[in-house]
Amino acid sequence: MNIKKEFGEKIKRMRKNRNLTQEQLAEMIDISPRNLSGIEVGANFVKAETLEKILTALNVSMEDLFSTVEMKNNKELLANIIRDIKTVENDNLKLKRIYKMVKFFINE
Repeated sequence: MNIKKEFGEKIKRMRKNRNLTQEQLAEMIDISPRNLSGIEVGANFVKAETLEKILTALNVSMEDLFSTVEMKNNKELLANIIRDIKTVENDNLKLKRIYKMVKFFINE
């Protein structure tokens, strides 16, 4: 997935989680709903000025918005963990490290 599309989808999820329509968020950040739609589908990227307004309107930090690790529901998290672990299934050292970390958190 390209970065503009991923970024746009994240903004869209955050907007919906706050029960805001595109029109409402667009008004809050002083852009047209059409421009916001373009951002959300990955056709456009935001200017720095608009990015600051989005952060304020959605009440999120830059880190939250640009983090590639997003809290998902348990089923999605588990599927992502399994997918990621499979990428190192032939690396015994990495698997041992992962196992130790998992055991640590389970026994906390």
